[in-house]
Amino acid sequence: MQYAKNLLGRTLSIMFFIIAVSLAVLAGTEFLKAIVMFHDKELINGIVRAINTAFIALATFELGIGIDKEYSGPGNGDAVYPAVRRMVTRFVSVTCIALVLEALILVIKYSQLEMAGNLPYPVAVMAGASMLLIGLGIFMHFTRADAPERVPASVGAASQNAAADVVRNDGAMIPALNGGIDG
Repeated sequence: MQYAKNLLGRTLSIMFFIIAVSLAVLAGTEFLKAIVMFHDKELINGIVRAINTAFIALATFELGIGIDKEYSGPGNGDAVYPAVRRMVTRFVSVTCIALVLEALILVIKYSQLEMAGNLPYPVAVMAGASMLLIGLGIFMHFTRADAPERVPASVGAASQNAAADVVRNDGAMIPALNGGIDG
């Protein structure tokens, strides 16, 4: 079962990485094509298409990273909830950024092309991004108890204040010179 999980995870993550690289190349060619064909309307449309494609590539890449970390690594057991929480947070954050930038680019595009009648569309995209961000906040609120504090494994239970101590390569604890956070 673990082998099938690793194989499927690796296959899906490689597929998303290939799609992300293809989209990044497509974004680059769209940008170069827009620069070469220097017309006002074509330049704006080409740059908007290139930025849109680049953000889709970034979101696809983040999805591939999340799948790779979640499914193709060794079974984490207890660390499933923090891993899912981090993956969802990163993916939704990238998606929100892409949507907000898309809305801002559309506002600039419509204002430059004197198409003010189309402004409700970027406003709706911005509202959707806002709702997605509110949903992420609610998700973060309700999953915060499932995400334990991240303490380096080399420190373990030897130190409750990981920021106040330094761990040498041989594992010995060296107290910080400033007395830690409390001192």
